[in-house]
Amino acid sequence: MFVTEKGQVTIPKDIRAAAGVLPGSEVAFSLEAGKIVIRKISSGLKADRRTKLRAAAGKVRKSMSPEFRQLGADDIMAFLRGEVPATPATPSKKRGSR
Repeated sequence: MFVTEKGQVTIPKDIRAAAGVLPGSEVAFSLEAGKIVIRKISSGLKADRRTKLRAAAGKVRKSMSPEFRQLGADDIMAFLRGEVPATPATPSKKRGSR
């Protein structure tokens, strides 16, 4: 295995699989007794879960009736809890919308 000009190497697939190093995983390097040691700090699953959750939420929102689509998460949750009527006339400001 060779090191590129940028100092990059490819971790062999069987070693990545055995260590659970996935695309998006974070690793740390250390020098121990003259050996370079690579440790997995985190798997890339957290970001992957968020992506999947956002996609699922998008599908749910698309399946909602037009009057519910314009409501924010707080309005929808309040409606589901029976706290306030969810009507298009009283939507609260959506978080993260511009």
